[in-house]
Amino acid sequence: MTSTAPIDTAASTTAYVDDFARFIAASPSSYHAAAEAARRLDEGGFTRLSESDEWPDEPDRCYVVRDGAVVAWLQPAGAGPTTPFRILGAHTDSPGFKLKPKPTIGSHGWLQAGVEVYGGPLLNSWLDRELELAGRLVTRDGTEHLVRTGPFLRIPQLAIHLDRDANTGLTLDRQRHLTPVFGVGDLAQADLVGHLAGLAGLTGADVAGYDLLTADSQAPARFGQDLALFAAGRMDNLSSVHAGLVALLAAGNPAQGGSSQRGSGQISVLAAFDHEELGSETRSGASGPLLDDILTRIGAGLGASASQRLRAYADSWCVSADAGHSVHPNYPEKHDPANLPIAGSGPLLKINATQRYATDAAGAALWARTCAAAGVEYQEFVSNNTVPCGSTIGPLTATRLGIRTVDVGIPLLSMHSARELCHVNDPVALSTAIGAFFAPER
Repeated sequence: MTSTAPIDTAASTTAYVDDFARFIAASPSSYHAAAEAARRLDEGGFTRLSESDEWPDEPDRCYVVRDGAVVAWLQPAGAGPTTPFRILGAHTDSPGFKLKPKPTIGSHGWLQAGVEVYGGPLLNSWLDRELELAGRLVTRDGTEHLVRTGPFLRIPQLAIHLDRDANTGLTLDRQRHLTPVFGVGDLAQADLVGHLAGLAGLTGADVAGYDLLTADSQAPARFGQDLALFAAGRMDNLSSVHAGLVALLAAGNPAQGGSSQRGSGQISVLAAFDHEELGSETRSGASGPLLDDILTRIGAGLGASASQRLRAYADSWCVSADAGHSVHPNYPEKHDPANLPIAGSGPLLKINATQRYATDAAGAALWARTCAAAGVEYQEFVSNNTVPCGSTIGPLTATRLGIRTVDVGIPLLSMHSARELCHVNDPVALSTAIGAFFAPER
């Protein structure tokens, strides 16, 4: 295969990382991430389709947004009913705290927000940070309004003077200790939903429902020796969403070497699901029908029978891209002693004997060919046998669709922290490899 790498020189690293930082800053929630992806796809000449409408017979550059998920595809002119798919799977959500019903609470003069834990955040990392609330408000007529507060909340830690044992063993009660403050005053006069509604030009009475989560409000930052380190919230898994989006836009842009894509023998797809941090069992999650619905409709537009659609799936591939663990210099015993992924040494090929990752030998060979075509190095990741392995959307997609799947991602430190850390070279390399994955085979 040949590469249509979106990043083709080391000098482009700064441009890529700056754009990645802008993407993260624009995406404090899964709903904002889907909206930002849609904005960029619009600029790239893609057409937004509604799931409730008839689609054109041969939609060549299109996308669909379902809640906090987005699926975009690039269909070549010569596609037929058995044309295979090249799918880059990722997820838009990240761990944090979700706003409860009746959220305006307080104690002893403090105004507080009632929240519950979303996913598996590293709880102590969320203490003493200026957080924002972001997500969607839905009015009684079903209209959605995106909203974000900017710095607004803080989960205050108990002072060391009042807990002398805090440095030897911090235990946080999820109900009592993780309630953020947002002001002081008379609780009877406070209205958090009303404040959020006002930011969207609404009144509190207009709001019939909401999906609002916390996000770290600190801007992404590049720092360290040679500015090689990059810190930001939500890199698990906006690093993969952004990498796939950049690669797909480049594949569809002749100015970036994507002209050959128009006559290639595959349909390139970016599938950025929501709710992975909760297990993906939602209408917009990887265990739901979203991807199958869209692939079925693409096939129907190409005149595919049920048998032909299965033939297309049999020749298809999915690269499931989600962040993995870099070796931690202070805790090397937590990693496999022979497989120690180093930050800055390339994206990960994620492997697990119990198929918590979907990678098998065929998938490993595909990733080796892809990275060779892209001119990037990669490194294997497996868990220490004494440390339980997480999972991602890869096995779910493989199980639902029967499409061959391989799990990859960039190495991070502090995964599920409010603020995670990577080497600047790794997201660049991942996007370059995805560009090669989307390129036509020879």
